[in-house]
Amino acid sequence: MQEAYSMDINTLDFQQVRIKHILFKSQLRSVLYGVREPDAALFLPQGNALGQWLTGVVKPKFPNRLEIVEAERLLRQLLNTGSELVAQYQRGQIDEARRGMTQIDRLGDQLITQLEKLAPPAGTYAGAA
Repeated sequence: MQEAYSMDINTLDFQQVRIKHILFKSQLRSVLYGVREPDAALFLPQGNALGQWLTGVVKPKFPNRLEIVEAERLLRQLLNTGSELVAQYQRGQIDEARRGMTQIDRLGDQLITQLEKLAPPAGTYAGAA
């Protein structure tokens, strides 16, 4: 059954998770360095590009997979941590908030690793029989 799932998705889809995570980190970093005001939607799965991609693209291709449940948990943790870092920044704990970006990196790496478990094995492609 897993082979059928593998044929539904390609490497480009998995490159998207990296791009969306970099976008999130960039937006968060710009708040923590005073370049922009925080946007509450950035920390909501439905308002965040990474959450929208996970819900709209990946989840429909892999319904009922444990990897998706774990990815959603990691996404919530990532967004909550980002929100906490902004709160720290707003309380004047600027250096602490900026150092917290290492947590964002770690959670993002875990999320990417979790989603990569859904990738087709190397050397396969959607047209393989």
